[in-house]
Amino acid sequence: MQFFLETHQHLQFTLVTFNVMTIKYGYSSPYDGKWSKTMVGYGPEDDHFVAELTYNYGIGEYRLGNDFLGITLVSSQAVSNARKMGWPLKEVTTGVFETEAPGGYKFFLEDKEKLKQDPVLKVTLGVSDLQKSINYWSGLLGMKIYEQDEEKQRALLGYADNQCKLELKAVGGTVDHGTAFGRIAFSCAKEELPSIEALMKKENQKILTPLVSLDTPGKATVQVIILADPDGHEICFVGDEAFRDLSKVDPNGDKLLDDAMAADNSDKWFAAHKMKKVSA
Repeated sequence: MQFFLETHQHLQFTLVTFNVMTIKYGYSSPYDGKWSKTMVGYGPEDDHFVAELTYNYGIGEYRLGNDFLGITLVSSQAVSNARKMGWPLKEVTTGVFETEAPGGYKFFLEDKEKLKQDPVLKVTLGVSDLQKSINYWSGLLGMKIYEQDEEKQRALLGYADNQCKLELKAVGGTVDHGTAFGRIAFSCAKEELPSIEALMKKENQKILTPLVSLDTPGKATVQVIILADPDGHEICFVGDEAFRDLSKVDPNGDKLLDDAMAADNSDKWFAAHKMKKVSA
């Protein structure tokens, strides 16, 4: 299975600092009630972790919770870029630096040469009950347990040795999703989707969106099912065959994004209409 993440993020910081490539870009405007999204990663979605970054033109800020605890990646270039930009870095362990995007999202940068494979090592989610979450993600969703540390109340799971991992970390209380929560997504063979849905029904687990086919005009029809784990983390499983068609790298993605960011006059537009961007 391939792994990607949907969240709200500040586009320019991510692209410039981490030297990621733009996979695909699309937007809707003018600004009132409109949004744009960009898929970014270190390579094609077939074999790389990617993040779906959503920018809502009418939202001025989001309240973060303790659900998304950070992304860890290996890149001495990212550390070098941050230093050149004067971006705050805090060394949390030897050779590992914590930094934050403008919206407050945390990144942990290992100051080593970028791996030949995907340099994104793991995504960390907060959980209220570590063992209960392990039972869900491993026992029900079939993830392999790579590490488990009872003292530090954390576990590392994944579907493949050479893919980005999912780290679960106890937060010592209830998980708060704030107003900027996202979704974890995995692609898998479409034949597996009915079995996933049947298992969740059998185990009385929450299904947010039952298995459904989504049409994209002029493109492939994709099948998806969206679940929720014990802490309300949303999990999307999508049919891999159609998803591969929809997730092809757009060779013009970088230029489209640069042009759209340069043309973003939403602050002026809201001021001209005597409106203020709201807090989500």
